[in-house]
Amino acid sequence: MAFFHILFSWALQAVVVLLFILFIVFLGFCLYIKYIHLKYDHIPGPPRDSFFFGHGHTIRKILQRDEFLHQTLLKWAEIYGPVYRVNLLHIVLINVACPEATKEVLMSIKYKKDKFLHKKLFSMFGERFLGNSVITTLDNEHWYKQRRIMDPAFSSLYLKGLVGTFNEVAEKLMDKLSEVSDNKTEANMLYLFNCVTMDVLAKVAFGVDLNLLQNTSPFPQAVETCLKGMICNVRDMFYQLNPKNRPFIKEVREACRLLRTSGAQWIKERRVAMQNGDDVPKDILTQIIKSAGEEESMTPEDEECMLDNFVAFFIAGQETTANQLAFCLMELGRHPDILEKVQKEVDDVIGMKQDISYDNLGQLVYLSQVLKESLRLYPPAPGTSRDLQEDHVIDGIHVPAGVICMTLLLLLPFFPRSTFMPWTELCSDGS
Repeated sequence: MAFFHILFSWALQAVVVLLFILFIVFLGFCLYIKYIHLKYDHIPGPPRDSFFFGHGHTIRKILQRDEFLHQTLLKWAEIYGPVYRVNLLHIVLINVACPEATKEVLMSIKYKKDKFLHKKLFSMFGERFLGNSVITTLDNEHWYKQRRIMDPAFSSLYLKGLVGTFNEVAEKLMDKLSEVSDNKTEANMLYLFNCVTMDVLAKVAFGVDLNLLQNTSPFPQAVETCLKGMICNVRDMFYQLNPKNRPFIKEVREACRLLRTSGAQWIKERRVAMQNGDDVPKDILTQIIKSAGEEESMTPEDEECMLDNFVAFFIAGQETTANQLAFCLMELGRHPDILEKVQKEVDDVIGMKQDISYDNLGQLVYLSQVLKESLRLYPPAPGTSRDLQEDHVIDGIHVPAGVICMTLLLLLPFFPRSTFMPWTELCSDGS
């Protein structure tokens, strides 16, 4: 009995000590949150829902109802200004929705990429996704090296050689639209644009003919699944823990594996062709392989990085272009006067010619402005984030170091205007 009494006494003391330690930790966390509030509360922002969770309750309710979060962010920007604060526990987010500040944040190397977002995009649900691609890498030197590798594939000389492919795929699209018109059926333009952009990207970047307007392929569905998985992975940190999400998580993993295994196969085939001295296109894939061959040794991580950029091109290049074309077409349907001007310019420049030349593109000035205006109103991504490791002044507001700066690209069209209005003349200040 004495032994159990001593054991119980020790256990009781251990529990008391543990509770005391937990109390001290909790008190320290409360003091730290208070310190964060004092440090950043001079920045405008909506009232917090609670001391601990900040605005987390409001944001979580919006996400649970599957509502559009940017509507609330826009409302806050209209009330508190284009630079305002959002609190989540001890984390402070500085939302930026003004063009000048966004340009400064995204163009300067002083603002480092957000580590949280990098981790979410590096892999999805345990399957490597964008990894250390040119989009996600945190190392500026590594980014610069990858950018130099790909720059030649975006030169005007190289792009001139791609006009034939653009004309070929555009002709296939017109044939498809003629078929839809003859059958008097609706055309899903977003789907068709997705097929066209993926056809062009696969051909000019990787030398692969998919011909998705005529053939079926798992690639479009894989890209769509990866994008949906990316949104779920970023928005909900507990998404993977919910058992009902497991079937979709399995689909996302399989989609990531499909893109990476296909990329590995295409890289292998191109390498063999180059080693055999075959005539290969001077596309992005060739540039990546040549630059990799200049390295003294290729590590497994270097091989994975090649696949990272393959997936990044498929995800970032194809879907963004298809969306812009679809939004531009939607706005032209809403504004018949602008459509009429575009049609007149195309008739004047192209006329009855079957193919469009590279020089013709430079003559389509008003069409270029229409595309840029649709890109302004409908950005290809909702936003991005940067770590502020030093004190900065953003739009006249002093922002101490240690916060995450969110550039809300979807809100930029509302500052200063949200109407579709392509400009054809330059002001004296160049705007």
